[in-house]
Amino acid sequence: MAKLPALGATSENRDPIVQVKWFTPDANWTWWVIEYDPESRIAYGLVRGLELEFGTFTLDEVEDLRGALGLPVERDLHFDPQPVSQVTDQP
Repeated sequence: MAKLPALGATSENRDPIVQVKWFTPDANWTWWVIEYDPESRIAYGLVRGLELEFGTFTLDEVEDLRGALGLPVERDLHFDPQPVSQVTDQP
């Protein structure tokens, strides 16, 4: 997570690069991380849960989440950084 832009660094970019993808294997939620502050552990990105929306979330919140089967959030190790417009086109 060290190479993520700082919070606010991409605010002028209409199509920022999503650097990291996290997902729940048993709850159908996905977080695409665009920016991150390692000191506060706050991330900014796109979240697909009940709705698709941009917002902030803490790494602590994500680490504590469990899906219906009790599985933790996982990082998609095969995800390649890409513009946010490309991830919004995915199902």
